[in-house]
Formats: sequence, structure tokens, C-alpha cells
Amino acid sequence: MPHIIIDETRCKGCGLCTTACPKKLVALSKTPNSLGFAMAVFSGPELCTGCTLCAEMCPDVAITVFKE
Repeated sequence: MPHIIIDETRCKGCGLCTTACPKKLVALSKTPNSLGFAMAVFSGPELCTGCTLCAEMCPDVAITVFKE
């Protein structure tokens, strides 16, 4: 099952990953990260196809996609 990891120290909350995910499994958190940004959060790993679009769109290389 694919899953993604979002590096909290790199995410600046631009939201590009949220628009790239075809299943809408990435959203911006209502709680800011340690740098004060509303970082991206991943939900619904059972629905993730591992397409990597979220990671490809991330300008800060904050997302890693794993396919098991």
C-alpha cells in the first residue's frame, strides 16, 4: 500500500500538493508547523495510488512517496 511522508521542516504550506492529488488525500493543516506554516497533511492511505503527483509538484521537496 502506498503512503507519503511530509517533512514538516521543509513544508511551507503552498498548497500545490493539495491541488495535484487526484484523490484529494492531501490537505493543509489548520495547525501550523514549527515554522508557523499550515503544512500539508496526508489522510486516507488506503485510497492512495502512489501516483507521486504530490511529490512532483512540491517546490520544497518536502514529500516522499513510498510504495510497498
